[in-house]
Amino acid sequence: MKQTKAGARFWAALVIFSLVGQIAWVVENMYFNVFIYEMFRASAEQISLMVAASAVAATLTTLLIGALSDRVGRRKPFICGGYILWGISIWSFALIREDLVSRLFPYAASTAAVCVTLTIVMDCVMTFFGSSANDACFNAWLTDATDEGNRGAAEGINAMMPLVAILAVFGGFMSFDLSRSESWQRIFTLIGVVVILIGAAGIFLIREPAGERGGDGYFRMIFYGFRPSVIRANPALYRTLAAFSVFGIAIQIFMPYLILYYTVTLGMENYVLIFAPAIVIAALATALWGRLYDRIGYRKTALPSLLMMAAGFVILFCFRATAPVFIGSLLMLTGYLTGMAVFGARIRDCTPAGKAGMFQGLRIVGQVMIPGVIGPAIGAAVLRNAEKHVNDDHTESFIPNRNIFLAALIVTVLLGVGMAIAFSLARKRGGSKQTDGGGTTDENDND
Repeated sequence: MKQTKAGARFWAALVIFSLVGQIAWVVENMYFNVFIYEMFRASAEQISLMVAASAVAATLTTLLIGALSDRVGRRKPFICGGYILWGISIWSFALIREDLVSRLFPYAASTAAVCVTLTIVMDCVMTFFGSSANDACFNAWLTDATDEGNRGAAEGINAMMPLVAILAVFGGFMSFDLSRSESWQRIFTLIGVVVILIGAAGIFLIREPAGERGGDGYFRMIFYGFRPSVIRANPALYRTLAAFSVFGIAIQIFMPYLILYYTVTLGMENYVLIFAPAIVIAALATALWGRLYDRIGYRKTALPSLLMMAAGFVILFCFRATAPVFIGSLLMLTGYLTGMAVFGARIRDCTPAGKAGMFQGLRIVGQVMIPGVIGPAIGAAVLRNAEKHVNDDHTESFIPNRNIFLAALIVTVLLGVGMAIAFSLARKRGGSKQTDGGGTTDENDND
């Protein structure tokens, strides 16, 4: 397929907004768990509740704001304004401290429990602004601004940004003692200010793609992707979303507990230095994988991603030494991010033209809500009887164990088998056909 050209301004906006957005999400998805674990001795069930509540908030927000941006025919105001408010909400977490909370709630039985509750509530508020700006409108803008000739390349860059963000956050957090409240105040202030500044910069950087104002009523647009007629008209899109949901469940089984596993269970205080090379390699592989998707299609790139991720889970479950844990993490991260790129590009290819905003909520249902509710719940169930250790203040904290990787492996294998069977059936049908997104696809890309 011929590569479609895009201007430098587009690529700059893609890289900057995707990277900064993912840095904010990394802080939420990987470090809010550490924050309430270290500061307030949160349990696995409380961490699972926070992830699930945020996933539901993200889904509802993306449904409402994605359809609204289609209705008004503009993405830029939602992206820029949303990033600014997103940054302010991140900054507000610096105020969730036991000394302040104890003054506001002097009769609370447990100040730590109140702090956990406030964190969960504010996480949902922060998610509203972040999902409005990033999940709903930035992703719709990316779909509007690309086509089948460059979508894989753009999605490869977009999908590698979570790992680049992890690398940036890991490296930036090395100088902070995460057991101290002062460190978290500085972290939330720094990230909040950066997100605010990027939102302001977007006023000058983002170019609004040509588009039309949505013709349907607003509430009809919100539920557009859930209509039976739309589902029947776009079977490949919904099959891809179903597969993406199962893929996300596997990720969310272990991801909320990953840093705790490295630091608490394995005792890797220098885990940032150990995993930085793995993150760099996985990020580069993901960028190349997106281009490979453009060349050879969905079928030939999806299953190898699952195979790499499954191999990583096997190694992480079987070994605890630094070298094999590094190799397992490299395979797991590479499979995870290349899979994100493949599924993301396939969903964009199958999205009907002119309806990107209306389908962003549906995408978040599959990518965020279902995995965010089911995955952490499975992880918490696996860790229900996990070993505990006594902290310096005589409270107890759970110790994540390797069984989270076994559970994630089982889900990944089931997904891989299901997709292999579906691809085999599609191959028997053979021939070229019209895709659900309005383009054409050959027998190698059918599902």
